[in-house]
Amino acid sequence: MAGLPKSRLPMTLHSFDEAIALTPRDDNSFTGCTSPAYANMVGPFGGTTAATMLQAALQHPERLGQPIALTVNFASAVAEGEFEVHARAARTNRSTQHWLIEMVQQGQTVSTASAVFAQRRSTWSRPEAMPPEEVPAPETLRSADTSRRPAWVRRYDMRFIEGGMPEPFDAVEQPHSRTCAWVRDEPARSLDHASLAALCDSFFPRVFIRRRKPAPIGTVTMTTYFHADEALLAAQADRHVLCCARAMNFRDGYFDQSAEVWSDSRELLASTHQMVYFRE
Repeated sequence: MAGLPKSRLPMTLHSFDEAIALTPRDDNSFTGCTSPAYANMVGPFGGTTAATMLQAALQHPERLGQPIALTVNFASAVAEGEFEVHARAARTNRSTQHWLIEMVQQGQTVSTASAVFAQRRSTWSRPEAMPPEEVPAPETLRSADTSRRPAWVRRYDMRFIEGGMPEPFDAVEQPHSRTCAWVRDEPARSLDHASLAALCDSFFPRVFIRRRKPAPIGTVTMTTYFHADEALLAAQADRHVLCCARAMNFRDGYFDQSAEVWSDSRELLASTHQMVYFRE
C-alpha cells in the first residue's frame, strides 16, 4: 500500500453509496443488496429503498435529463439480502422521460416506483413557498442522541429546532406534529439527487410526535418532487439542510406527511408527501 502513488490508492465509499450500489446486468436490470448500516426496525430504511429505485434510473444507459419527481410504493417489507431492480423508460418525450421501476426479491415484488426525468431549461422562476424565519444556525444546536435508535438514524446528523423524537414517550398528546431540524448525512457527504431522495424520508413518524407514544407504522407510498438541479445540489455540498414536516390528518389507521427540504441559502430543494399506515 505504501508504495502506491496517491492516485492509485483504493477509494473508500461512503456508507450511503454502499447501501444504494447496483450492479448492472445484461438486460439493463440491476442487482443490489441491503446494508446493515441503514437497517430499520423491520427491513431497511425506506429512504435507501427510494434512493435505490431512483439510482436504477440514474444509472440506466437510456436515462436522459435530471429527476423532477419520484413516487415509491412500498408493497412489502424488504428482507435482508439481495434484490433485483428492473427499470425501463416507458416513454421519452421532447422534454420529459417517464420511468417504471420495480424491486423484486425471490420472485416477489416488494416495491414499485415511477420517476420523471426532465431536460431543465432556464425560464422565469419565482419562489412561492418560504422557509421558516429566523431559525438558529445548525452549529448553535446540539446533535440529537441517536445511539439508541435504529442503525439508519445514526447515519444522519440531526439538530432539532422543534419536533424531535419524544424523550421519553409520555403519551401526552400535542396540538400539532410539526418538526423542523437541520439534517445532513453522517459522516458528511455532498448532496445529490439520490441522497436527497433518502433524506426526504428521514423524518420520524408524525403519529409519534403528535401522540408521544409508539405505534406500529409503515409508509405505504411516498412522492418526492425535486426542485433543485445538479448545480444547486453541488452548491449545497455537504452542509446541513433545513427539513420541515407536518401532518394534515390522522384518520382510520392512516396519516399523511408533507415536508420540505431547504438549502442553507433558503432555496427549496425538494418537497415530499407520503401516506403512512399506523395501528393502535
